[in-house]
Amino acid sequence: MQPPPADSTLLHLLWLASPALPVGGFSYSEGLEAAVDAGLVHDETSAGDWLLNQLELVQARAELPVAAAAHAATLALDGARLTALNAWVLQTRETSESLQQAQQMGRSLVVWMQGLVPDAPVLPLLQQLKPAPTWPVVMGAVAASRGAALNPALTAIAFGWAENLMQAAVRCVPLGQTAGQRLLARLVHAIPPAVATALAAPEPMAFAPLLGIHGARHETQYSRLFRS
Repeated sequence: MQPPPADSTLLHLLWLASPALPVGGFSYSEGLEAAVDAGLVHDETSAGDWLLNQLELVQARAELPVAAAAHAATLALDGARLTALNAWVLQTRETSESLQQAQQMGRSLVVWMQGLVPDAPVLPLLQQLKPAPTWPVVMGAVAASRGAALNPALTAIAFGWAENLMQAAVRCVPLGQTAGQRLLARLVHAIPPAVATALAAPEPMAFAPLLGIHGARHETQYSRLFRS
């Protein structure tokens, strides 16, 4: 597997982190909308607190470690490891909406990759993941297949998540654009420690009960902007 030039690799990471990536991430709030409905999130400060907790307790302990393991498995073309990681993600999604998000966004990212790099060696391994490839597995695999080193790959993945959830907060709290940028600045400051935590994790860990509770409540919420 020949990595692209360094400047091209950076561009691919920026591409992966972009909210314009056609995977439908803008349609999910990952429980934030339910927290707004419950009154737990009601302004810029509480939105930032909620998302910082999610970064530290979910992204750093579960999503990013899975992406890191998928990155390594892709470099080794280890289909069995990718299958095991995908199964772990499927088994630890606590709500139907979070499961739908993981599968829909993962499937869409594989389609995006197929259109751009149809001969990528990892592509057949991702396509055989059943019932669908999941988002953190595919993100780690795509970053590795484009030649990105692990640390910057996880940083880009975390930033993409942060920017998407900031935009969700702007729409559903609601917040102004300047407040949204201040919120994003708080998340950006916390991303390097979150990546360091993920890199040091011996294995992924899924335990965020309050997020699971509000994710479940979102499924029966009276009025919704988002799909999760």
